[in-house]
Parts: sequence; structure tokens; C-alpha cells
Amino acid sequence: MHIELWWLLLIPVVFFSLGWIAARIDIRQLLAEARELPKSYFAGLNYLLSDEPDRAIESFMSIADKDLKTLDLHFALGTLFRQQGEFGRAIRIHQSLLERPALNEAQREYAKFELAQDFHRAGLLDRAETLFLELGGTPFEHQALSALLEIYETEKNWPEAIHVTRRMETVARTPHFKEIAHYYCEIAESALVHRKLDDAEEALGQAFAEYRACVRAFLLKGDIALARQKPDEALAAWEEIAAHQPAAVGLAADRIMRTCRDSGDISRIEYGIRLLTRWQAEYPSPDVFNALFVLSKIHSPDEAIVRLVKDEADKRPTLVNLEHLMETQIAVGDDKEMQQNLTRMKEIIAPYLRKVGFYRCGHCGFRARQYYWRCPGCQKWETMSTRRSDMPDGFQ
Repeated sequence: MHIELWWLLLIPVVFFSLGWIAARIDIRQLLAEARELPKSYFAGLNYLLSDEPDRAIESFMSIADKDLKTLDLHFALGTLFRQQGEFGRAIRIHQSLLERPALNEAQREYAKFELAQDFHRAGLLDRAETLFLELGGTPFEHQALSALLEIYETEKNWPEAIHVTRRMETVARTPHFKEIAHYYCEIAESALVHRKLDDAEEALGQAFAEYRACVRAFLLKGDIALARQKPDEALAAWEEIAAHQPAAVGLAADRIMRTCRDSGDISRIEYGIRLLTRWQAEYPSPDVFNALFVLSKIHSPDEAIVRLVKDEADKRPTLVNLEHLMETQIAVGDDKEMQQNLTRMKEIIAPYLRKVGFYRCGHCGFRARQYYWRCPGCQKWETMSTRRSDMPDGFQ
């Protein structure tokens, strides 16, 4: 069957006509709806676009006060108040919405979630907690659980933080074993501070059950052994880190150095030197070498220390190792003029050394001299690099 050519020419015309009719209908509907909106509504939108939220709030409030049916507008006003820091006004708006008997279940849940956020931002954590807990099983459950977790972390209520995180795992079907392990470590640290060593060990057992390679748990395991006057068990616990997370051995290096040094036991100092020497060869780190340098100065002759530092500077020519080299040469040298020159060189590189030795968060870039298990910048767990920088930013 042949199709006439003029039928093909008509097809685009038909589709264009249908599109034009549909557009006219949509435009008429939009115009009709727009005529029903008061001028204050458009004034408020204009203020928002002009980044004048205070004047926008005034315009929207004049509509909301006159028309009690403007539910979405009330929600928008509450959000604006909260963003402006006017938590009292935001709370009043959302409380008034919850008192309306005509709200359906979805609207009531939305109002409750908004009110919970108001309380949270206002610092009324007990009221916020109550409302967030009531949102279980609603579309806002995951967001409510995240807010509850933030509250419990702020309050250092680690058992509740663990409970909420397990619920989040179920709701989002996403593992959070690292976070849970850290909460148990927080419990263990608190017990250790209060000398409740059995409680600390029990919490550590839970941490290892969640996350077998948890470096923090290994560090605490050694700390607890040290608190029980068992330095060799402490050293063995810290040595285990290399088998699970080799990049993190630098976090244990200072503990190993201090335990060996403070014991005054020559065999233990020699053990520490051997362990740190092996770690520096396999997993080089400024922290490991610093600890090795300190122990070596206690036990090894000057010639051995000079050789150690020179070899390290040859392998890794960094400013930190250059400082070690100059410090060693000043300590063992006999040439006064050379010692003065080296001292002057140390002073010259000192400003650059102040720009190294930072831990950096891989998620947000936050830098700190101290290692944080939870980044203070982005609040993420275990995102800080376990190795300090040993050159200023921009240097290779």
C-alpha cells in the first residue's frame, strides 16, 4: 500500500497544532491561578530573588495571616525563620500547624519534622529528640535518625548513638561498622580514664567485633595493658597494627618510644629500636622516624646516630630529615664555625617547618597538628590521613 506524499506533509502540521492548543490551555490555567494570588506574594518572591529575606517574610506573613489555607506558605515561612535564626517564630508557626485538625497524616509528619528541626537548631535537644523519635516509620525516618545521631554525639551518649546507627543501617541498608566501632572506643576511653579497666576491655571487644582492623582499638588495647603495668603486652598490641593497617603505624610510634624509654630496660629499648627500624624501612613515616631518632639517641653511639640520619636523608630528602641531620651535626661536631652556620640554617628553614607536620582530611581538606578520629571540619569518621605531611604544600 502506497502512502501519498501530501499525507506525510500534513503530519508536522497536525503535531504543531496539537502542541499550540495544549500550550494555550496551560497558559490560560496559569493566568487564572496567577490572578488568584495577591500582589504580596509576588512582592515576596521579588524580595527573595533580591536577597532580602526579612522583607520577603513580611510580605508572606501578610498573606498567611489573611488566608489560613496557605499551608505551603506557612511551611516556607517556618523555613525562612529558621534560616534567619529566628527559632522562636519558626517554632510558633510549626506548632500552630500541628494544632490544625484538618491536616492529613503526611502534612502532620512534615510539620512535626520541621518543628523537630526548629528545636534542634534552637538547642532544645530534649524536645527535638522526642519529635525525631516519633518520626520512625515515616518518610522522614532516615533524616530523623541522622539528626538523632548528631544529638547523641553532642551529648556523648554513645550507647544511644550505637542504637541509632544500627537502625540507620537497617533503614538505609548501608554498613556503618566503622562508626559503631568508634562509639565503642569512646566508651572504652571513658572507662579507661575512670580506671574501669574491665569495662574498657569489654567495650574494646565489641569494637573489634564490629571492625577487626580498628587502629584506635589496638591503640586502646595497648593503653589498657599499660594501665595494668604490662608494657610488653602493650607493645605487642601496638605491633599488631602493622598487620591490619600498615599506613597507620605512625600513630603508635610515639607510644612505643615512650614505653620503651620510660621503662629504662635496655632489652626493651633495643626491641623498640628494632621494631621502629623495620617499620621505617617498610612503612616510612615522619612519626616513626622521630620515635626511632629519640630512642637511638638514648642507646646508640653518636656515629650510629649520624649514620642513621644521613641514610634517612639520602632516602627521603625532606625538610624534616634535613633538620634532623643539622641537629645531629651540631651535637657531634667540633668545628664551632660549622656549628654556628648549621644553627643559622636551622633558623632559616624554621618558618617552612611550621608548615609541615599536619594531618589532612581526605574528605574536606581540614588540617590539624593533632590526629582526630573524627574530622572537626566535616564530622566524618576516619577520613584524616594517618601520615603527617613532611613537606610544605606545593612541594614535591
